[in-house]
Amino acid sequence: MKLGPELIKLLSQLYEPDSIVNMKFKGLDIAFKTDEEGQAILLFLGNMDENGRIKGSRYARTLKKDEESKIVKDHWELKGKAT
Repeated sequence: MKLGPELIKLLSQLYEPDSIVNMKFKGLDIAFKTDEEGQAILLFLGNMDENGRIKGSRYARTLKKDEESKIVKDHWELKGKAT
């Protein structure tokens, strides 16, 4: 499953640093972990079970910055199934 522009826009926002954010997106449950700057770096996308775990897909984000802290690479990669 490819991440669409609406979801990428949602994930590009800043959130509470070093936290896990849970929400619904187009009928799916999503949960993502943020880094120390509040940027989403790990995404779980699918359906949440009764234990609060998402079964579906797992994505990881690559963020590379230059010396001035400008983002030069921002890429989400499918890492496999989330169970």
